[in-house]
Amino acid sequence: MEGATITAGDVKSLRERTGAGMMDCKNALQEAAGDFDKAIEILRVKGQAQAAKRGERAASEGVVSSYVHATGKIGVLVEVDCETDFVARNDDFREFARDVALHIAAAAPRYVSEEEVPDEERQAELRIFEEQAADKPESVRPKIAEGRLRKWLAEVVLLNQPHVNAEKHEGKTIEELRAETAAKTGENVVVRRFSRFAVGEE
Repeated sequence: MEGATITAGDVKSLRERTGAGMMDCKNALQEAAGDFDKAIEILRVKGQAQAAKRGERAASEGVVSSYVHATGKIGVLVEVDCETDFVARNDDFREFARDVALHIAAAAPRYVSEEEVPDEERQAELRIFEEQAADKPESVRPKIAEGRLRKWLAEVVLLNQPHVNAEKHEGKTIEELRAETAAKTGENVVVRRFSRFAVGEE
């Protein structure tokens, strides 16, 4: 299957579906012997690897995106950064920022990343989970407590949360969507900070 014929139309079609560069699309199709789904998977894996490398580059451009719920009782401001003004004006980048703002309104995370969770709060939660597991055999208690801590982090940390619009985003987390946006734009993409306002809440 090595000699599968890859047409310019195939490359264009894959580009439109993934947002990846022309040569990357061509190479992925050749590697996948013309199988589109396999080529998309190859691009996704490579894109995430490249996005991880980009994570070290400075993101000093970006947008502040907002979302106000139809009731007018919940509003969100979120800053999403990238490396250049060119990408800050890119539709995919801006849509990601809007999607994040909408998600924050619905899911009410408390922190952007796990690094932001104060250590004392993490330890306090872990102690509670250890107490809850006290009736279980001693050998499995740490594992149960750790599992519940991971679940709690998924509830309070924005990047760990699956996007609330599971149908549109196929159950992907905000971190997975961030990595995809970084792969599409070719730049480091960072959710810098957010504020969520709800009427009557402190």
